[in-house]
Amino acid sequence: MEVIVFIGIQGSGKTTFYQQQFFKTHLRLSLDMLKTRHRETILLRACIDSKTPFVVDNTNPTLIERSRYIQPARAAHFTVTGYYFVIESVEAVRHNAARQGKERVPDVAVYSTHARLEPPTLAEGFDQLYTVTHGENGLFIVAPIMHLS
Repeated sequence: MEVIVFIGIQGSGKTTFYQQQFFKTHLRLSLDMLKTRHRETILLRACIDSKTPFVVDNTNPTLIERSRYIQPARAAHFTVTGYYFVIESVEAVRHNAARQGKERVPDVAVYSTHARLEPPTLAEGFDQLYTVTHGENGLFIVAPIMHLS
């Protein structure tokens, strides 16, 4: 049983990474899709109760926001893995500009989330932490974060 928590600003590639890496193995929890915290909480509880692996595909910029997923997952003996999407806000705004319709968020939202972003640590309850960066030809580069704080 595993929960994966994505951490990163809008336009950093979280949903694309989910589609490439976890679509066939993990259910996706996303406020973009579910629209309300109430719906998200219902689905979160269902995943935990049914022991279904899932990915939290939200920005999750702060320790407090991440704890809403980590705490119940740890209590249910899930393994908790974090993926921290590292990108300059200017680059994320460029990616966001290529989106269509409701997928595109205002630029101010990207900059606002970037200003609140707290890098994750293992002390939050993660079993494993990785950084995700953009490589050439649209490939993602994943590397373990090697700290114990």
